[in-house]
Amino acid sequence: MKPFKVGIDSYGLKPLQFSPFEVLDWVLINNGDGVQFSEVNLSPEQAADKTFLKELSQYASENKLYLEWGGGEHIPLDFEKGVPKDIVLINRKAAEQANLLGVSIVRSCSGGLMRWQKDSLPAEDFLRMMAKSLKEQRQMFQDLRVVLAIETHFEFTTFELLRLFEMCGAEPTEYLGICLDTMNLLTMLEDPVRATQRILPWVVSTHIKDGALLLTETGFVSFPVETGKGVVNFKEIFELLSSLEHEITLSIEDHGGEFQIPIFDAAFLEKFPGLSVAELGDLLELSVKSQKLLDEGKISVLERSRWPEHCESRMKAGIQHIKKIVRENR
Repeated sequence: MKPFKVGIDSYGLKPLQFSPFEVLDWVLINNGDGVQFSEVNLSPEQAADKTFLKELSQYASENKLYLEWGGGEHIPLDFEKGVPKDIVLINRKAAEQANLLGVSIVRSCSGGLMRWQKDSLPAEDFLRMMAKSLKEQRQMFQDLRVVLAIETHFEFTTFELLRLFEMCGAEPTEYLGICLDTMNLLTMLEDPVRATQRILPWVVSTHIKDGALLLTETGFVSFPVETGKGVVNFKEIFELLSSLEHEITLSIEDHGGEFQIPIFDAAFLEKFPGLSVAELGDLLELSVKSQKLLDEGKISVLERSRWPEHCESRMKAGIQHIKKIVRENR
């Protein structure tokens, strides 16, 4: 396994309302190597200020910390209003900010929960509208030397994201890529290792997040746990990431909450046509491991409302555990 820089995603510390510079200081104090900024706790005007961006870049560089940026979107639809949304301007602003920072990655998360809504459009419809918009943005991203890293969130499976890249006529890391969220894959009924193998050439950034998966009377329940205490096989995932020629950083993300996955609802399950019997078997095996950890009192669901009191300790533990895995397997 090659060496990796291990840092955090700023979302994990959001309850503390740190300034971007305070986030960098927190990472330095806790032996981290950098920050992926999902948000900066500033107004849009402040976040876009060129002086601020240059000072943030200089501060990170002086302290040998990596930076990755957020603020991108990939679904050209306003979910609240149900009308088309022009994401070109949004992405241009994020890409220009990243360019000023001297970084090449902008994370994209549009925050949809389409599969959980019975009246939602089919995934293929979303893919078509996304491909149309993203193809038109190719030159802009290339001119600014930025890759839009689409997070493996609760929107699309890796099968569908590969289909999207094909529809865009894109090549890995050309202008589109993947922010690999290791725990979100469970919620999308994907085994984290298998999913990483599928999407591997496209991975340009990460959300290293641990989790568990329980089988209940209504289906699966997934939830984040302290990094290193769950069922995500980080060693295998890092070995896969080691095979990439481009540099990958490991940005730890963590939060509270749980996610209901009603797999016994036939209509819901039909929305995951890529799910094979073999991969479902892997998920069931992970659920057995999760139940054992739960029964032994080693993991539990943390309510989102309680995250502020646990965020620092869990993020610190995450840095320590991931650095240990990397160190012991080099």
